[in-house]
Amino acid sequence: MGADGSKSIKNPLQHKEESRRSSRWRGFLSSLGVSVPSGLHIGPQHMIQDKTTSVPEYVLSSLPGPEKLHMEWNLPAFINMFLPEFPHRSIPGHEHFQILGYVAKGSFGPILKVKDKSKQKTYAVKVIPKSEILRQGVLDQSKEEVIVQRQVRHPFVHDLQDCWQTQHHLYIMCDYCSTGDLYTYWVMIGQFGEDALKVFAAELGSAIGFLHDYGIIHRDVKMENVLLSDQGHLRLADFGLSRRLEHGGRAFTICGTIQYMAPEVLSGGPYSHAADWWSLGILLFALATGKFPVPPESDHCCMLRKVRCFPYDMPRSFSPPFALLLTELLCKTPTRRLRTLERFKRQTFFHGTPFDSQLLQKSPVELILELKKRPDRPAKACRGLALEPFPDFDFDCGFHGDSTSTSAQETLDLAEALDQGQVTSSESLFVA
Repeated sequence: MGADGSKSIKNPLQHKEESRRSSRWRGFLSSLGVSVPSGLHIGPQHMIQDKTTSVPEYVLSSLPGPEKLHMEWNLPAFINMFLPEFPHRSIPGHEHFQILGYVAKGSFGPILKVKDKSKQKTYAVKVIPKSEILRQGVLDQSKEEVIVQRQVRHPFVHDLQDCWQTQHHLYIMCDYCSTGDLYTYWVMIGQFGEDALKVFAAELGSAIGFLHDYGIIHRDVKMENVLLSDQGHLRLADFGLSRRLEHGGRAFTICGTIQYMAPEVLSGGPYSHAADWWSLGILLFALATGKFPVPPESDHCCMLRKVRCFPYDMPRSFSPPFALLLTELLCKTPTRRLRTLERFKRQTFFHGTPFDSQLLQKSPVELILELKKRPDRPAKACRGLALEPFPDFDFDCGFHGDSTSTSAQETLDLAEALDQGQVTSSESLFVA
């Protein structure tokens, strides 16, 4: 008898918790216009008027709380699936932003030069249609991009400023580098001398080593993803293909820009952080010679065959220390490749070169600043994209302006051409 009676006595804390939960449910249902009788018990244990219940307890206990239900009912799935990495914003104030022009064509949409009128600051904003993300099956990758960029802060890594979503688009906003990208200056000058390459290599190697220490592989190290500061120093950008990969981990996705991809990436893996060091070697080789060691092929299978057969002999014009550095970076066997920052720093090529970020940036890169002043730089930088001013930017609709305006119509036409691939630009390859 005593034992039976003890089963019916509730723990005071349990009773208090049930009362609190019942009150929350009543408030939630009341906000929806549902009237709840005073005798009805509400909670995950029982939601009927009798003390006995015919509903299995395991079913009721699995129900989410009212706060979670309220959030899910109010947020459409098309928004909910991109949370929490991309906060949803539909607040007023979009008139504070104005499109100034196109920066480049990204893998999934245009990158825009946008002015924040209230702060009088200029940013680069990557605009990504959600439909394209879902069509390509890269939802997790789009989230990974901003997760990675939030984690890293380094003098030679491009900073993420903000990211958000509207009904149809994702937006990733970064600092705008008015000096442009390294590819533009390579096209202008043809090839760089070893003095400039020493600074470039030290800064890029520092950035890559820093990312690897944090367990991040970039997977798209190339000239177009190396931006330049006002003083001509480097910023590694675009983490659209990056992912977290702990030391000893392996990846298998064939991704990157084909002429920069390591042989183990082209073959479908397994590959590791060593693939980024190969890409750095290709970049330095191209900067020094004016051409890639192996021209890009139409698909990764053809590219793999050529990369495996190519001897990667160093030109005689290279100094022995620089030739040795590239030979170690372009080793086809990943386990024998130069693949750590410490080993990179010890290369003879860097004797006398400080790897401290402040010392590296103490003096401007005069060659870049001189090239920046050349009258042909804007044309080289845009690579076929329009440079004229654009109408106000509406973060909900994408573009805003008078539909009869010529500039607005040209903007929409160009955006459509970008999406359909009619405007050519160097673009990353992603094979799932």
